[in-house]
Amino acid sequence: MEEMKKAILEYIVEEYLEDDDDEITFDSPLISGGIVDSFSMVSLKRFLETKYSISIPDEKATPEAFDTVDSIATVVNEFVS
Repeated sequence: MEEMKKAILEYIVEEYLEDDDDEITFDSPLISGGIVDSFSMVSLKRFLETKYSISIPDEKATPEAFDTVDSIATVVNEFVS
């Protein structure tokens, strides 16, 4: 699961952080912290589904579930075989 968290964090840093000085960790608030918005959450969900060959039901892709790398990894892990 550690590799998954690193991959998710790397994607978020590359796609959503504008300033290289911004530093986030596995438990940084992404949505409530303003890093990821609702549109970005959709693209993040699509990235995860493609990368891990899974389908995340919309009811599992909530702002709460996608608010930290840790919580995102937990959701993804439910669907990875």
